[in-house]
Amino acid sequence: MNIMIIFMLILLIISFIIMFLNIFISKKSFTDQEKSSPFECGFDPISPGHLPFSIQFFLISLIFLIFDIELTLLIPLVILSALKFNLSMIIYSIIFFFLLILGIYLEYSENSINWNL
Repeated sequence: MNIMIIFMLILLIISFIIMFLNIFISKKSFTDQEKSSPFECGFDPISPGHLPFSIQFFLISLIFLIFDIELTLLIPLVILSALKFNLSMIIYSIIFFFLLILGIYLEYSENSINWNL
């Protein structure tokens, strides 16, 4: 137990030393304030007014996020099916794939997956 406390104390000291070295060594200046300003989707934050935003870019990014989340749900399903393969796992897999295919069909029928700009 004492070894663990000493180890955590050493890690804490090393992390503080690295943070203080970063503060002293870094070359921050007030001329770099534009670098720390928010930069969103290629829009210049200094320009006045709002530029028109492409709704196709928004739809493509939204579709990417949805399918990315669905893929993260597929990975545990594959691992669990390799470990324990039973009837409930097959039913859950069929329902999940059915919802995935239904989502793709709805996006295709609404022309959301139109890559022509």
